[in-house]
Parts: sequence; C-alpha cells; structure tokens
Amino acid sequence: MPLALAEFNSAEAAEIRPVLTACLAVPRWVETVVDGRPYADFAALLAAADSATPLRRDEVRAAIAAHPRIGEQPKDTGTEGEWSRSEQSGVDNADEFAAANAEYEARFGHVFLVCAHGRSGGELLANLRARLANDPLSELDVAGAELAEIAQLRLAKAVTA
Repeated sequence: MPLALAEFNSAEAAEIRPVLTACLAVPRWVETVVDGRPYADFAALLAAADSATPLRRDEVRAAIAAHPRIGEQPKDTGTEGEWSRSEQSGVDNADEFAAANAEYEARFGHVFLVCAHGRSGGELLANLRARLANDPLSELDVAGAELAEIAQLRLAKAVTA
C-alpha cells in the first residue's frame, strides 16, 4: 500500500526503512532518503534519492542479490516480488533468457540487472547481449545505474504525491 508523501514524511524511520529497502537494498541510499525528510514535494524526494547515486560497486554487488533473474518469476511474495513481476511483465521469451543469463553470469559472476519496466523481452535480451562486451567493472557501473533507475520507479510506487 503506497504511503502519501505526508505520511512518508511523518512516519518513524523504522517504519519506512523496509519500504525504501524494497525500492533499493542499499543501506546508504535508504538512510540518505530517510534523513532528507521532510520533503516539500515528490520531486524533492526523487531528487534526494538521486543524490545518493551513483552507487559504489560494493553496494551494487549487494543490491543485485535482491533481484531475480530476468525471465524468471520472483520467489519473493512480498512487495519487492510483486514489483519485479510487474516490471518484467513484457518478458515473453524466458527460454531464450535462460541461456543468455547463464552466459552473463559465467562472465560477470552475478545476475543480469536491467530496468525492465515498459521494455519488451526482445529489447531486454538485446541489451543483455550487448552488455556482454563490457569489462566486469564497467558492467557493475552499468548495473548500478540500472538499480538507480529501478529505485526511482519503485519509489513512485511506494510514495504518492
């Protein structure tokens, strides 16, 4: 259930940390957003969230662990799982993704992370294949940018203006 911005601003920090962690499992990002309250409007909230990026590579590695593979149904039944299912609704080529995910994970040692919202399965698969050309550190930076984009979208689901 989304929180109104006024509720978000006045809630105890302990109440909103889980909501923010579902948006992005990076404690530094969560604390930046919590500490910036109260926000005058939703744009100020999004700006504060953006100010905590780019993410450090160790944060990216940790946050990636909270995301399911593209093309696989999330096992989580909570808010984060619901959001992942919704974000991946355009993925209709799960069989193709299984092989591509395996190749990506063998190369980089973590799941392929992309902001899937509003993108087709074909587009996402092409993105994965293109990113296989990245070196591992550059790929972590790309994944971090994708995490930040996902966080912005999820924040808009978690808090209403």
